[in-house]
Amino acid sequence: MPEAAGFARELLDGGWAAVFVPGEPARLGRLVLWKPAGAAAGNGVVPVTAGIETDAVELVLPHGRSVRRRRVEGYALPVAVAVSALAKATPSHPSGAAWQAAARFALRLLADGRLHPALAPAGYDTWQAGPFTAAQRQTLEALAAAFPPHAHCLPEPGPAPVRIAEPAALVRRFCDAVADDLVRTPAAPLAMGALPYAWREARAVPALREWAEETAAAFTAEVGVSLRVDVPEGRRRQFRAVLHLHTAADPALVVEATRLWSEPTEVERLLGPRTETETLLALRRGARAWPPLQRLLKDATPDQLRLTDDEAFDLLGDATDALRAAGIDVHWPRELVKALTATAEIGQRTAPGSSAGGMLDADALLDFRWQIALGGEPLTEAELDALAETRRPLVRLRDQWVVADPKLVARAQRRRMEPLTPMEALSAALTGEVERDGETYPCEAVGALGDLVARIRDPEVRAPTAQPAALEATLRDYQKRGLAWLAEMCELGLGGCLADDMGLGKTITLLALHLHRQTAPATAGPTLVVCPASLLGNWQREAARFAPATPVRRYHGGDRHLKDLAADEIVLVTYGVLRRDREALTETAWSLVAADEAQHVKNPYAVTARALRALPARARVALTGTPVENNLSELWALLDWTTPGLLGSLTAFRDRHARAVETGTDAETAAAAERLSRLVRPFLLRRKKSDPGIAPELPAKTETDRVVSLTAEQAGLYEAVVRETLVKIAESEGIARRGLVLKLLTALKQICNHPAQYLREHGLHRSTPLGGRSGKLDLLDELLGTITAEGESVLVFTQYKQMATLLERHLTERGVPSLFLHGGTPVARREDMVERFQRGEVPVFLLSLKAAGTGLNLTRATHVVHYDRWWNPAVEDQATDRAYRIGQDRPVQVHKLIAEGTVEDKVAQLLASKRALADAVIGSGEAALTELSDADLAELVSLGRQS
Repeated sequence: MPEAAGFARELLDGGWAAVFVPGEPARLGRLVLWKPAGAAAGNGVVPVTAGIETDAVELVLPHGRSVRRRRVEGYALPVAVAVSALAKATPSHPSGAAWQAAARFALRLLADGRLHPALAPAGYDTWQAGPFTAAQRQTLEALAAAFPPHAHCLPEPGPAPVRIAEPAALVRRFCDAVADDLVRTPAAPLAMGALPYAWREARAVPALREWAEETAAAFTAEVGVSLRVDVPEGRRRQFRAVLHLHTAADPALVVEATRLWSEPTEVERLLGPRTETETLLALRRGARAWPPLQRLLKDATPDQLRLTDDEAFDLLGDATDALRAAGIDVHWPRELVKALTATAEIGQRTAPGSSAGGMLDADALLDFRWQIALGGEPLTEAELDALAETRRPLVRLRDQWVVADPKLVARAQRRRMEPLTPMEALSAALTGEVERDGETYPCEAVGALGDLVARIRDPEVRAPTAQPAALEATLRDYQKRGLAWLAEMCELGLGGCLADDMGLGKTITLLALHLHRQTAPATAGPTLVVCPASLLGNWQREAARFAPATPVRRYHGGDRHLKDLAADEIVLVTYGVLRRDREALTETAWSLVAADEAQHVKNPYAVTARALRALPARARVALTGTPVENNLSELWALLDWTTPGLLGSLTAFRDRHARAVETGTDAETAAAAERLSRLVRPFLLRRKKSDPGIAPELPAKTETDRVVSLTAEQAGLYEAVVRETLVKIAESEGIARRGLVLKLLTALKQICNHPAQYLREHGLHRSTPLGGRSGKLDLLDELLGTITAEGESVLVFTQYKQMATLLERHLTERGVPSLFLHGGTPVARREDMVERFQRGEVPVFLLSLKAAGTGLNLTRATHVVHYDRWWNPAVEDQATDRAYRIGQDRPVQVHKLIAEGTVEDKVAQLLASKRALADAVIGSGEAALTELSDADLAELVSLGRQS
């Protein structure tokens, strides 16, 4: 077939005309291609093995000012070849384009399952296209109306030479041919055997005539039939089924059958000339499915059927399905079907206790029972008993008939279901759905559980709470609301995840929470903060700054211990130490455990996550700017730690929520996302800088010192350089001494950046790994991970080109796109980099401080990282102003990386506390430090305590 289709496609592309010649049966029809004036001749090589034959066909073509019959020579294409050719051709003749559109229409019908078996007039088995929907009818009519004369110029039977085939009828016969040919695949006889509608050859099967006519009539009927059941009321004591007629062409048009017999002309005008015939045929089919309809057929004017109670009840069961299969729908009054409703109620306690806290105890159980109502009014116990005892699907309650769904009757029979655990009940109450025995039911929370759900449903509705007196800071309103939410969730034992954007103050909010919990005996106690090693220094400094009266301990290093732990102490521990000292840390009853950068435990099966879960705590809080990085299972890992059992097992969570959200259709995704949002929203407080009420409160620029510890390699190099160089400085004076001091400061700053910079590994030893050797680099990885996950952009400044080269190499190895601008960058390349960054193509821009500290407009960035310090705030400010300048409409976060206990750390403290020295440094940078005495210099550069 490919060779034949290619030949036919060449003719269509060359301007040959096309016309369809129907066959008997339909699959023997042929698309004839013939050559009008001006068309390309083709190569003349006919692939006879594919069934293409030359043929002569009589057409009606123009002749002067009139038309005449004319026989033309052409190529006759089998249906399958024709469809294949039309699918890929670019016809240049209007008739070819018309039949290409018809072929696509026919294929869409088949894809929609619009075909049915029939029998040709000569008795051959055939498939026909249909029945057509109203939209498909309109498409067919529009297609036929656009058909050019050459596409349907077959002469109509009879002596008149000027009549040509009606296009709509010809297109329908073509669709029949496509249906009849394409479903008879080579595999069909193997699967079905030598049976009609599977074989390809033309065989007459007259024995199927009656069945085929009735089946085809059912599929092609223009008139549909339905039964409306009326219930007894007033003086009428009997059910009845009223016959209704309608048409597929206008589904909104419904006519009672009684009008067919009283106004036949008007009804046939509305529904079509075959209304009476098709109505009787439909009733005969229905009578075979449900015998009582035979009584209706015996009436001279069949329009309604009086029913016994048993027949009416039967129409609520299997009879409805049987009639629907025969093409007859059964309709009951809407108010009858919808009157009786059942809702699952959850919340009545079956375990002692009444408080919210007690209700959520692990050993508590909550009732799950059915509340059945009629017209919105709950049934009494007596009415429930009557409903439970009914043996019929139709029951009389409160002087009215109502349909009693068998499933609803079953619920009345077992009003109480198996009780739910507190987390199962809370999950069901929040989503409004409960699942039992593979089915999902609507539910609502009542009693204390209902009050609790109303209380926690929206984290943002809480009024801001007063900040603790011991907090030396002024919380913004959104931080006070976050504090109120965390305090309440922790007091309830539910925990939560604070997922604010970077820079919105998660750290200070957690510190405020710790202080708040110390004011009540029930919640007071030590807090354990688990964080990456790169954040230990930052946590300690923030605690010292905002909660100076609170003891803070680093549980880190070789001499770590928990002896003499104060009742209100904050203990800082890294994820790595948590893994190693799990047993020691579980021996303390923590009031609060907080996991900072909690995305580190997104894998619930990892050792770190298991260690975190083992920690005993009255409350748990996760802090992260990126609660979901890759998939929803990460969200499950966070919330299953803060609020165990809320989301069920990971497998159940994936089946019910994650799979539908991540891979479902648009409708499935929207519904699943809404259901998941209702469930997790009370336990996840997510605020962004762009949220109303947040950004206006932020300062235009927020600067943060990010203090990191040196690695063992850095500390060893640092102390060796200090020891050796101080000896040389003590033996020097004048300009030589100043030169040695500057050399020492440069070496120490390079070691603080990364050992590879000091050891000159930026050119050699490129295979040496960079990760894990520098506290600054580890923290930079953390920052970039959060910033890029939030879809934001960042500038990274360093005063050393060599360090930027190392950073570029490291980011490339990690797959993080970046640009690198330095003093040697050509002007054209420089401008291209800026444009690419501003367009958002690359999220990370590495910049040499000297080359890029001034003159650039990089307002795409909302973060600026100073990887090393210039010790001249004015220079740093100029660099920061590449992002924080006119045109920037978002807050800018400035991160200054400082190696703890080093000369960087001490100079930063001097700049902040000693104004005289600060003025000197601002004026001359490092040069001012060369004038320090040997003792002062030694104190400045000596390495302080490391964690």
